[in-house]
Amino acid sequence: MAHTIVNAQNAPAPIGPYSQATMANGVLYVSGQIPLNQQTGELVTGTIEEETHMVMKNLQYILNEAGMDFNNVVKCSIFVKDLNNFGKINETYGSYFTSNPPARETVEVSRLPKDVTVEISCIAVK
Repeated sequence: MAHTIVNAQNAPAPIGPYSQATMANGVLYVSGQIPLNQQTGELVTGTIEEETHMVMKNLQYILNEAGMDFNNVVKCSIFVKDLNNFGKINETYGSYFTSNPPARETVEVSRLPKDVTVEISCIAVK
């Protein structure tokens, strides 16, 4: 099976042996994104809403690089350090899906890369 690597310059470069995203048979698999601002090289460490917005912007950069947007997303996975932040994350996340939101799960984990508080990955279809 042939697949294409998708890398968006505006999104953070991978910090390990993985790609930002891989396209196979019209399906885009986007690696988990954290609130890292590629332009400044700094983590966004403000409110959980600001962090979630940065994560969603990083996902958007990658989707756009593949010729897609949030309307193409069919599945998201949200990893969060503190499920008490779920309401705020959910509200921010939801602002990017104005109709027909994708399937999703949200999981509380003990630790995330660079000790961030939220990471989101997605799957999109052309």
